[in-house]
Amino acid sequence: MRSVLTVCIGNICRSPMAEGLLAAGLPGLRVFSAGTGALVGRPADATARKLMHERGVDISGHVAQQVSQLLCRQADLILVMDRDQRRYLESTYPFVRGKVFRIAEFEGHDVPDPYGKDEAAFEHALALIDAGARAWIDRILKITKPEQQPT
Repeated sequence: MRSVLTVCIGNICRSPMAEGLLAAGLPGLRVFSAGTGALVGRPADATARKLMHERGVDISGHVAQQVSQLLCRQADLILVMDRDQRRYLESTYPFVRGKVFRIAEFEGHDVPDPYGKDEAAFEHALALIDAGARAWIDRILKITKPEQQPT
């Protein structure tokens, strides 16, 4: 396991927050994000940046990008926010089957989109993303070779 791609719709709220949390927990891996309908070139949403800053994770340098075949090929694991995004990726890029999962897969739910909503909606989404990221980090660390594990 060398790389993780996180995906949402616009790539300015959920996937940048997931990217930040996973990168912080897996410093030896490449973690990046994209959107199925990305607001290309835009920074992470101000509320997302604020909440992540409060957690000690800086996503201020994030720039939204569109998901692509190349990005999907570069990722060993692709984490989406909901079932629709998983279906979209699997139908658009059939080779991703078997490496696309929801970030909250182990909790059994989707992460709702907070875009355009109040801070409480962002906090709820981030709580779900955080729980999912922790579960994935634990799982990835268990299967990663000792020489690849962060020190």
